[in-house]
Amino acid sequence: MNLKPALLLALALIAGTAFAERIGCVTTEWKLVGANHKVCVESFGDPKIPGVTCHVSQARTGGISGSFGLAQDPSQFSLACRQTGPITLPEKLPKEATVFTEDTSIFFKETRVIRLWDEANRTLVYLAISRKLIDGAPANSISTVPVMPWGAR
Repeated sequence: MNLKPALLLALALIAGTAFAERIGCVTTEWKLVGANHKVCVESFGDPKIPGVTCHVSQARTGGISGSFGLAQDPSQFSLACRQTGPITLPEKLPKEATVFTEDTSIFFKETRVIRLWDEANRTLVYLAISRKLIDGAPANSISTVPVMPWGAR
């Protein structure tokens, strides 16, 4: 099933999570049969906070199972979020909200990015975690974006 990007974007907005754009992938291990193992970088904007862009890199399993989307990707990722424009906070900013999810296996495993609001320091905190239905994974990564004026005043 191949959904069009516009439909995926609409579904992501309805769900309240961001749609990622693939920036590129780099091969980390060549496989004789099937897709190579690789690390892929994706970009997404916070759906509720304009002016914040995050980049997440994730390990992707290759081989025959990876070629068919049946492999379980390892819980290896990195997250970097930055202010890329003026930030306007919504009137009621929840203390915690999921802003991005992506499946990393055919069943029961995902990478999730959660936005936390550190009000005392006026900082948006983005936490990437790997979630498994059974035996949760401790893998995580963090990035912070202080809310500051943008451009010349």
